[in-house]
Amino acid sequence: MPSERTEVQVRRGAESDLGALTDIYNHYVRETPITFDTAVFTPEERRPWLLSHPEDGPYRLMVATDTEPTGTSQRVLGYATSSPFRAKPAYATSVEVTVYLAPDAGGRGIGTLLYKALFEALAGEDLHRAYAGIAQPNEASTRLHERFGFRYVGTYREVGRKFGRYWDVAWYEKDL
Repeated sequence: MPSERTEVQVRRGAESDLGALTDIYNHYVRETPITFDTAVFTPEERRPWLLSHPEDGPYRLMVATDTEPTGTSQRVLGYATSSPFRAKPAYATSVEVTVYLAPDAGGRGIGTLLYKALFEALAGEDLHRAYAGIAQPNEASTRLHERFGFRYVGTYREVGRKFGRYWDVAWYEKDL
């Protein structure tokens, strides 16, 4: 009997994803310096974040899921977002982008699929630049961003303190 293979589907995020998205993010809060949040969130606490990414406009949420051969959706594997870069009006044509994957979902090209879908969704928006801050070291994230045409622009040295030490954040930008 041939083995059944799961495929990855990328779609817009939905409110029904909130629990899984919160679980993925909380892994990075608890275990890594990739986010500088230091306390885990409940899904209700993350709801405003989810709602800040509507189906259209410059602030998007794309979700990757495993899909069985029957086409039924399975587990959330990761997500990519575009969010406001800064709150002041002159920054309105800039976004900050990010990708988070479930801890066991790396190395499968899911980050690439998510960014491809995100940048395709943003193509018609009035945007000029995308920015990404990458806590160092994080070679996988650096490679992903460079693959999508991001250029290194500088490093904030020891800008965040987590797990009893300071972390650098390298900043990258991409023309949109």
